[in-house]
Amino acid sequence: MWQQILGKFRRYPAQEKVVRLILSRGFQINERGRVASGSIEIPHAQIAKELDVDRRVVDTTAMAIREDPDLWKIFKNVRSVPFLADVAPVLGLGVIEITPVDARQTGLLGNVAIAVAKHGLSIRQAVSDDPFFVEDPKLTIITEGKIPGELVTLLKEIEGVKKVTVE
Repeated sequence: MWQQILGKFRRYPAQEKVVRLILSRGFQINERGRVASGSIEIPHAQIAKELDVDRRVVDTTAMAIREDPDLWKIFKNVRSVPFLADVAPVLGLGVIEITPVDARQTGLLGNVAIAVAKHGLSIRQAVSDDPFFVEDPKLTIITEGKIPGELVTLLKEIEGVKKVTVE
C-alpha cells in the first residue's frame, strides 16, 4: 500500500520526501489542504525547512493529496500516538527494545507479549516500526514495571530475535 501511495509522487522526489515525513510523523491533511495534527495546522515553512525543500513543494504536495480522493481518505484519518519510550524510565516503566532478524516475520509481537505476560508484567504500549519507513526497524515494548534478567534471557531465545536491549 505504501508503495502505491509513494508511487503517485515517484516523479517528484521533493514531494515524496514530504509524503514520507507526513506519514512518519502521523500528520494529516485537512479540508483546507494543510498539513495538520488534529485541529492544529503545521506551518508548511517549518516542514520545508526540516526537509530542505521550498515551502511551495509542501503546499503542492498537501493540495495534491487533498485533491486525490484515494489519498485523502488515508491522509485525513492518519493519527499520531505518544511514544512513551523516552519518558518510560522517568515514569517507572520498563522498556524492551527488540531488533528482529527480519521485521516482516509474523508472530514476533505475539511471542514477545506471551513472554512478558509469563513474567507477570503488563504491557502499557507496543510500538513496531514499519520497515517501509525505518531502515533498522525495532519492536519497542513499554511494561508496567522493571524488566527482570530472566525475561531478557527468555526474549533472546525467541525465534527471529536478533538483539534485546532493556532500560
